[in-house]
Amino acid sequence: MAKRKRSGKILPKKASKFQKKMGKAPGTITYMGRREGGTSIVNILEYNENVFNEHIPGDIDAIVAHKELPEISWIDIVGISDEGFIDRVGQRFGLNPLVLEDIVNTHQRPKIDEYDNYIFGVFKMLYINDENQIVYEHVAMVLLDNCVLVFQEMQDDVFKGVRQRITNKSGRIRTRGADYLFFALLDAIVDNYFVVLEYLNHRIESLEEIVYDNPTPEIAQEIQQIKKEVLKIRRWIFPVKELISRLIDTENPLITKDTKVFLRDALDHSIEINESIQIYREMSMSLMEMYMSNMSNKMNEVMKVLTIMASIFIPLTFIAGIYGMNFDHMPELHYENGYYYVWGVMIVLFIGMMVYFKRKNWL
Repeated sequence: MAKRKRSGKILPKKASKFQKKMGKAPGTITYMGRREGGTSIVNILEYNENVFNEHIPGDIDAIVAHKELPEISWIDIVGISDEGFIDRVGQRFGLNPLVLEDIVNTHQRPKIDEYDNYIFGVFKMLYINDENQIVYEHVAMVLLDNCVLVFQEMQDDVFKGVRQRITNKSGRIRTRGADYLFFALLDAIVDNYFVVLEYLNHRIESLEEIVYDNPTPEIAQEIQQIKKEVLKIRRWIFPVKELISRLIDTENPLITKDTKVFLRDALDHSIEINESIQIYREMSMSLMEMYMSNMSNKMNEVMKVLTIMASIFIPLTFIAGIYGMNFDHMPELHYENGYYYVWGVMIVLFIGMMVYFKRKNWL
């Protein structure tokens, strides 16, 4: 197996996830994530202004039946590694094979695709877990006439507020169509970006204080890590503004004019998020410059102290060297108090140089 070298160690080369797709026809369903071997769990919220039901369907027929119901249905499918199940669901809902391929491709860039009878979107859901780490989760959503299909990797998500609004009949969500549900889910994803950015801002500010007060090699590694995180987050967040603009400008009848008004608010949020992530990107890149500058200043302080110490002891060493020579005729050696005279000269030189350095603000 080919190997690569990093930090002085030989490490085995990791197999690329993209090798699984090599040679396969476009539209082939190939799961690209790291959570393999799981089964899909389906939960359905069915509602209108007066009716609300939540249940777990027994089979695919029960899932597909919601496509024809007059009520609005949120079909939440958790777990996308079961390629066979995703394929069967997609076929029953009439989804394009390329759509199914993107649903299970966790490396897919955020996108919006419009088809004759549905709108497909891929996004990245970011949130902070209990271990205070950023979680990146692949989410795909399909908007149909009266239902929204949501495909997500894990049970944890950022849709708790949307579920509560539907369950408690709060707000306008129970009185509107599936396009508003699609917006509400997208808006929840976008709003949670603010939480992640706030977390990044706190980390960057904390690193700035540490870099300014006590830069260490360990801090350099943290700076590199946060730079990678900012770039990774920017990669998933940056396209969302363009996607929301496409939903606002679309003439697809699945998106009503009333919902476009709310999408404009989400667009404003996405613009603000993009501006913030650009600022954090610049701040994270300047952290390393600040670290190198402070390390250089710290080294300069050390060199200054060593230079001052050397400057002080050079004349003293010179005097000691003169009177350490083994010549017979050195008149000062026969002075009765010559030893004390030499000490006096050395002390005066030492004090004089200390005063001089102090006045120059070198100490």
